[in-house]
Amino acid sequence: MAKYSEKAGEKVEKTMHEMKEGKLKSGNSDKKVTSRKQAIAIGLSEARKEGAKVPKKKS
Repeated sequence: MAKYSEKAGEKVEKTMHEMKEGKLKSGNSDKKVTSRKQAIAIGLSEARKEGAKVPKKKS
């Protein structure tokens, strides 16, 4: 069984593309995201908010 839904994968792909173009910002600040891991985390978080199948965050 897939760990992430197709919609979640598409969201991560979109955020990675934004990061590579230098358009991805972190939270409410104007700081640009340069970390690959941070871009993936943002993509999964956005997918989770949209209701995509994404496992819960580890805390």
